[in-house]
Amino acid sequence: MTSYDTGLVRIPDDTDTEKRGTYDRMTPTATYRLQLQPDFPFSAAAKAVPYLAALGVSHLHLSPVLEAVPGSTHGYDVVDHSTVRAELGGEEGLRRLAGRAREHGLGIVLDIVPNHMAAEPRHNKALWEVLREGRNSPYARWFDIDWAAGDGKLLLPVLAGPIGEELDAGGLSVEDGVLHHGDQRFPLAPGSEHLGLPELLDAQHYRLAWWRLARTELNYRRFFTISELIGLRVEDPEVFAATHAKIIELVRDGVVQGLRIDHPDGLADPEEYLRRLHEATAGQCWTVVEKILADDEVLPAGWPVAGTTGYDALRHIDGVFTDPVGAEALEMRYRDVAAPVGDRGGYWEGTVRRAAYKVVFHELAAEISTLVRTAQRVCAADPALRDHAPWALRAAIRELLVRVPVYRPYTTAGGPCPEAAEAAVSAESARQAKTVFPVEREATAVDVVRELALGRLGTGPDHTAFCARFAQTASALRAKSVEDTAFYRYVPLISANEVGGDPGSPAVSPERFHAYCARLARDWPATGTVLTTHDTKRSADVRAGIAVLSECPERWDELLEELAGAVPMPAPDPQVAWQAWQTAVGFTPAAEGILPEGSRMVPALLKSVREAGLHTSWTEAEPLYEQAVAAFVEAGPAGPARRTVAALSSALAPYARASALGAALVQLTMPGVPDLYQGTERAYFALVDPDNRRPFRTGPPDDKTVITTAALRLRGERPELFGESGTYTPLPAAGPASSHCLAFVRSGRVITLTTRLPYGLERSGGWRSTELALPPGRWRDVLTGREVSGAPRLTELLDQFPVALLTAD
Repeated sequence: MTSYDTGLVRIPDDTDTEKRGTYDRMTPTATYRLQLQPDFPFSAAAKAVPYLAALGVSHLHLSPVLEAVPGSTHGYDVVDHSTVRAELGGEEGLRRLAGRAREHGLGIVLDIVPNHMAAEPRHNKALWEVLREGRNSPYARWFDIDWAAGDGKLLLPVLAGPIGEELDAGGLSVEDGVLHHGDQRFPLAPGSEHLGLPELLDAQHYRLAWWRLARTELNYRRFFTISELIGLRVEDPEVFAATHAKIIELVRDGVVQGLRIDHPDGLADPEEYLRRLHEATAGQCWTVVEKILADDEVLPAGWPVAGTTGYDALRHIDGVFTDPVGAEALEMRYRDVAAPVGDRGGYWEGTVRRAAYKVVFHELAAEISTLVRTAQRVCAADPALRDHAPWALRAAIRELLVRVPVYRPYTTAGGPCPEAAEAAVSAESARQAKTVFPVEREATAVDVVRELALGRLGTGPDHTAFCARFAQTASALRAKSVEDTAFYRYVPLISANEVGGDPGSPAVSPERFHAYCARLARDWPATGTVLTTHDTKRSADVRAGIAVLSECPERWDELLEELAGAVPMPAPDPQVAWQAWQTAVGFTPAAEGILPEGSRMVPALLKSVREAGLHTSWTEAEPLYEQAVAAFVEAGPAGPARRTVAALSSALAPYARASALGAALVQLTMPGVPDLYQGTERAYFALVDPDNRRPFRTGPPDDKTVITTAALRLRGERPELFGESGTYTPLPAAGPASSHCLAFVRSGRVITLTTRLPYGLERSGGWRSTELALPPGRWRDVLTGREVSGAPRLTELLDQFPVALLTAD
């Protein structure tokens, strides 16, 4: 690593010996996410510790560290909860990393995965035992399996074709007492080793099947629609204990001080799980949950956590740097020339609803069938409910699920039904759902399903199971229909198409932003905040470059006109072209001159069209369409036409930079604990995974590094100004350009000042006489060293940077 002097803090290389003291805080002041993988193990992370300590963070935030499928680049496919991953350096390597971090005053935050494991029998020993012994295995309680639905067998959708074809082709064989299928291995039930293949297959506790059957026949809960990840029943105390023992040991040994909980919405009872985790760690962990909040939705107050991982903050930060007028103009233009045929004249809400119907009828058909079977058992046991036909229950379940406006309701069978849960499965939604039924009496199935979903029909095993599974399925539906489908179908301004975002209303007013921050400071002062993560579809700097288009939609129109007919290989449809050119506008500053073949843009656009599912998909690929997409991207946005895009990107670069720096400073100083994704302390241009999950490396500092180190140093030196006792107060500017100033005061001692909508600011004549009345006293800008007081003009205060960070010390 290289040593840099940013002018604020010297970022040392690994040979420097200066230490920052010992870690003595539970709540971080800032975290730094590192993506561990075989090419970047614990030893590599240890070498980065001095650099990260000098940068000013208080904690390393590590991607999952437990044993995963060999070669995994993300670690979410856990196969053994009792072991730290050998490919990363094992437990000894992790403890050495923690010791190295401790020497430099840093703690460790771990990303943990309670919802699922990899459905890979060869490496997942618990699953191997279940396949060998069936439902009588002591490990059978680990997994969320509906044995009755599979006639006592677990469906494994792992074959490339129907079982008959695989048998005819000789694709299955028994060797050394193990069933082989290509690289896959499966255990055999005791005593079945010597049977012929057809009989041997029938004698197993599992059923090997064509992968396409997963859509309709799967009888285990999975992560979203990924059959390779099987759901865990951590609501069972024994399962919780077995799958969390190593993590709890690491916490109690002082190796780990914080936990990031992946996908809590997949759990049967998130609140109960979090309480159990809180008790197991003796409340000695800073814990945040990867919870996606809809607009105006709040985290359940009873959860014993510090807050979310920060996608709600991302939405508000991006939104306040987006021009609502220009965004509306882009949306209108998009509907005229580029919206898919099925969405023309429609709006974001319609796109979401159509995507939800697609997912609930197809990708989640097996999950719906599970709910129907459970509801049937409830109805069969209650004389008053026996006349509800299976088809009516199925229709009611579908229609209510597609109308859940948030990720899931939070309620349990027989427990209190919070107002938020009632709103998630509302009476109005039930009224709308009933309109699809031809006979009014048949529509009463909707009432039954709603009461079951809200836990108000009883506390029997099936009642409890339905209530939990409805919520879990709602979460999967929301994720697949919004994040993974609608975000790729509705693309007027793709900077808004980010996890937790609202593409139909991408802008956030300063007043709304300030209200959000005030609520965080009051209710969740230690929540997480993010701008870029391992899951963001575009990094913050790419999004900033695209969001500038909301300030100058006419420039976007001019670019499209200039590009019309300029590419020898036309786009297969206008929606792809629109999305590809916007991607290029945000990504070109990083790509120009170093990606002659557009090797990073092509995979990102191919993923977009597959997720959208309009012309091709992951499971029903259309090779000719995908070839046309790749050819267009290579010939256009990633090819010679990139020069035309680069001209616009260069012209807009100062404004994109101002917004990117403003967003960075806001995230670093607003209420909450900022999480920096690896490399984002400087300009960082990345697209969707796997592009954004490349191994960490340092690079030369820039203006963003200066701002980041200044803010992190201030947070580290004065944590009380930003922590639970800190306050948040908006600071309005006065003058002709006051709407372009976003400023706030933290605890009366720190002022954050940023330039909002900089292109529009310049077009309207600049700051002119706009002033910012500062609180009494002398203030120093830690970025420039300038001292000010009174009501300085912004044209002077922001003459070197488009942002300022003032302290009263």
